[in-house]
Amino acid sequence: MQRWRGLEQIPGGWGRCVVTIGVFDGVHRGHQQLITHAVQQARRRNVPCVLMTFDPHPSEVVRPGSHPAQLTTLRRRAELVEQLGVDVFCVLPFTREVARLPAEEFVHEMLVERLHAAEIVVGENFTFGHKAAGNIELLAKLGERFGFEVESDALVSGPVRRADDPSGTSVTFSSTYIRSSIDAGDVVAAASALGRHHRLEGIVVRGAGRGGKELGFPTANLSTPSHAAIPADGVYAGWFTHRRRGSVQPGRTLPAAVSVGSNPTFSGTERTVEAYVLDIDADFYGEHVDLDFVQRLRSMERFDTVDALIQQMHQDVVETRRILGADG
Repeated sequence: MQRWRGLEQIPGGWGRCVVTIGVFDGVHRGHQQLITHAVQQARRRNVPCVLMTFDPHPSEVVRPGSHPAQLTTLRRRAELVEQLGVDVFCVLPFTREVARLPAEEFVHEMLVERLHAAEIVVGENFTFGHKAAGNIELLAKLGERFGFEVESDALVSGPVRRADDPSGTSVTFSSTYIRSSIDAGDVVAAASALGRHHRLEGIVVRGAGRGGKELGFPTANLSTPSHAAIPADGVYAGWFTHRRRGSVQPGRTLPAAVSVGSNPTFSGTERTVEAYVLDIDADFYGEHVDLDFVQRLRSMERFDTVDALIQQMHQDVVETRRILGADG
């Protein structure tokens, strides 16, 4: 899969293509269906499938300070859409100039003149152009004028398991729903809507050192990207994957008990993400790692004594092993 940042990277002699457009944060089950449709249309036409996304999130440019919690990094988004068969991952830098483009100019300049779109596949709620003035109806009219077809897909709904309702409830898949689930600590519901566990990426940094020195539970402290969607404070069972130095290929995946919060037992104030990695004694300092959240074990609590905290942490490890099927 080719990866472009900006339309200036379009190679010479570029022909027709099928384009799908959106932020696609999360690449959730609804996104997956839309992207798969675009890939199928591209294969039918025997042309490349181009996925256009934006960086930063358009809301941050239009309304500074309103950037929503980010479900996936651009690198992760590219990995996921490549698995769906996309040929080109195109990141359009979203600037004030782009935000001010009238809807017709956006289509003519970006999609017709630069990408030579033969077909555009988008969701039924797709809007574009200055103040989101463009909609599917306008896009179809522009398609008739400029010679491209338009396919609009209905929003996708389906059953979602929640931590308090394993039987499942039907919802419309959306990044907003997934963010609210993560914010509430319901990573089970988030995973059900995403089609995989919610992942945090980051670099292991030095922490207070308390976990190993005082408690006997050395943790890897994660520094996460700005705007990352961090689950609600609590303790979680999850999977810890470190990436080999100098490589984008994932390394070994290990079970972990993950703490999110400010360590109230020690009067902490800074919110941290710490992973106690089971079954290995290693220093991950400086490593790029992934944390996949599987299930919340409990809320963050303040214990009266360190011994009480240690006892609970032992229980957290036992519960983590049970949930992940990771025998020690």
